[in-house]
Amino acid sequence: MRRRRILVVDDEEKIRTILRGYLEHEDFEVAEAADGETALQLTRELAPDLIVLDVMMPGTDGIEVLRRLRSESEVFVILLTARTDEVDTLIGLSVGADDYITKPFSPRELVARVKVVLRRDRDGMRPDDRLRFAGLEIDPARREVLRHGNPIEFSALEFDLLAALARAPGRVLTRRQLLEQVWGWDFFGDERVVDVHIRSIRRALGDAADAPELIGTVRGVGYKFLGAVP
Repeated sequence: MRRRRILVVDDEEKIRTILRGYLEHEDFEVAEAADGETALQLTRELAPDLIVLDVMMPGTDGIEVLRRLRSESEVFVILLTARTDEVDTLIGLSVGADDYITKPFSPRELVARVKVVLRRDRDGMRPDDRLRFAGLEIDPARREVLRHGNPIEFSALEFDLLAALARAPGRVLTRRQLLEQVWGWDFFGDERVVDVHIRSIRRALGDAADAPELIGTVRGVGYKFLGAVP
């Protein structure tokens, strides 16, 4: 069985060296890139299992790299961001990052995050029968979503989140429950990551937050699936 391959992208050589040491100690294969364009090239050449991607880089920054990655790849991405870059973090999550960690950070925590994300296999949802609701059909086996007969593209994480809600129609799921089901039980990050992805899912489905037909908000608690069975 081949070792899982991690691409570390940061313009600071010291950070790349430290992370390489910690990741290799955990038996990961590690590649490095000091800028965004090199990161994109290495992603195509090496097909890494996960990318640790710094947001603040000269030239092509991490958010732009992520946007371009998502046009051609579903590779897992963990963002590295400064504590003051909350806007960039939320943008990154909405573009398709799987997790983020703020600088300064513990290399051990970063390695733990990598392990958590990698445990979420892209095809890890159970291949149950299709989930059918009025105007919406979800096929877990094919990982396809149809809205009024039209296919809708979701990231792997967004699909898993939508499917988790649809499997429990009418039941309120807290943010923590969704994090445990979709991200993994030992997720370290901010629970607001759920809100960011719910907004993205609603936007794709055409489901207005102020008058939702599919995903309702239970203020201060979490979300519930509202789709009616046809």
